[in-house]
Amino acid sequence: MAGTGYRDYFKVLGVDRGADADTIKRAFRKLAREYHPDVNPGDATAEAKFKEVSEAYEVLSDPDKRRRYEQFGQYWNQAGGGAPGAGVDVDFGRYGNFDDFINDLLGRFGGPGAASGGFGGGFPGGFSSGAGFPGGPFPGGGFAGAGRGAAGQRQPVNLDAEATVKVSFQEAFRGGERTLSVNDERVQVRIPAGVKNGSRLRLKGKGNLQPGTGRRGDLYLNLEVQPHEIWRLEGEQLRAELPVSLDELALGGSVTVMTPDGEADVNIPAGTPPGRSLRLKGKGWPARSGRGDLLLTLSLQWPEAWSEREKELLAQLKQARVNDPRRSWLQSARL
Repeated sequence: MAGTGYRDYFKVLGVDRGADADTIKRAFRKLAREYHPDVNPGDATAEAKFKEVSEAYEVLSDPDKRRRYEQFGQYWNQAGGGAPGAGVDVDFGRYGNFDDFINDLLGRFGGPGAASGGFGGGFPGGFSSGAGFPGGPFPGGGFAGAGRGAAGQRQPVNLDAEATVKVSFQEAFRGGERTLSVNDERVQVRIPAGVKNGSRLRLKGKGNLQPGTGRRGDLYLNLEVQPHEIWRLEGEQLRAELPVSLDELALGGSVTVMTPDGEADVNIPAGTPPGRSLRLKGKGWPARSGRGDLLLTLSLQWPEAWSEREKELLAQLKQARVNDPRRSWLQSARL
């Protein structure tokens, strides 16, 4: 496919003349996917365009060829190089899937990241890069097609894909929306209120694409809810420890607490021991059947230091105390 006239390879790939190697590679991958014969069966125009972008990538991905092209223009191949496009014409039928073809093509052109595989750019906003597409690593691999058996026959392929997305505790409680990048496509994802760690969302038609058929699988998102500094989830109940003082436990009274819905006043009964829990009905985790309960476990907050006035009052309390806290213990501990 040697070119006889001058082609502006930068315009062919739609990049600036100062584009770096990664930008050139991404542009080629996008155009190669758009014009590949498997995606456009029987379309001679698309095939010609595909060969043109392949030729442009062959030259611009090779540092020496690019230097001569930028220096000598249409006569670059007469300045010590062969005709562009050598080796671009290929037998598409010998590849099991589109990723195999692209990886082989990138490797033959000597471009950077030749073995990286596939298309796309991952999942910003907390997607795990360890998730896998069948037939190739994910993110990337948006064209994981069917493989070939020993007899050269195409085998059935599962086009579904999975990935992990991290969500904050607040997002899991309230729900919300995320805009994600899936194989060069921006996808809006709605996170329902009340999801839990391990919940699974299904995005129909956002999985792998099988070249030549237009078939596309689904994308399954496994949600990983991040822990919260204060709150923890137990079933549908939302729990937290509530710091209280010695006098609040002994004398009781109303204290202001924070709930997911804002501030609220709760009453601590007089003489409540530490470790007891106060229950706020319907203030817990969202569920299909309604809100769970919120449980606040009373935790005695011992001061780091006592004031002189507090010490005086404690001394008076010691003199006035009528109960011996170790009386029953002494009796039971005798051997």
